[in-house]
Amino acid sequence: MKKHIETINILFCGTGGQGVLSAAEVCGVAAMRDGWHVKKSEVHGMAQRGGSVESHLRIGTNVCSPLIEPGQADYLVCFHEGEGKRLRYFLRKNGFDFVPLLPKASQLPDPRFANTFFLGILAAFLPISQQMWFDALSWVIAKRIEENKAVFNRGFEVGKGLTK
Repeated sequence: MKKHIETINILFCGTGGQGVLSAAEVCGVAAMRDGWHVKKSEVHGMAQRGGSVESHLRIGTNVCSPLIEPGQADYLVCFHEGEGKRLRYFLRKNGFDFVPLLPKASQLPDPRFANTFFLGILAAFLPISQQMWFDALSWVIAKRIEENKAVFNRGFEVGKGLTK
């Protein structure tokens, strides 16, 4: 049986085509497969035109609502600086903002892996087993799995350095 945890609130954001919804789906699937209760909500009005995309994801022992209230996000996982600034009001006082990590993601050989890189960083903070992350990557992304796993591991190492 899992240890009781308060709800962990993660807000994923960016623009259309950056993999925001895929990243939130991978995280949610990994958490569910690891035995956590998960709720998710998405906003993607003009995503196909490069517009704003956001996904609220809540993980815990007993989660009732899919929406994160302003000032309650534990993690703001953003793939676009402007969207991160726009939604920063959701971040709690001691929450973790991914905006300063955007330059690290831009150093990846292929920018299409930025969402997987950020998932690896996020994984270092969350109580979800690595195998569940890999299972979720295989199920949701379903292509270039070995490359995604390698980028995830690279992000996880960065994340471990940040959790110390």
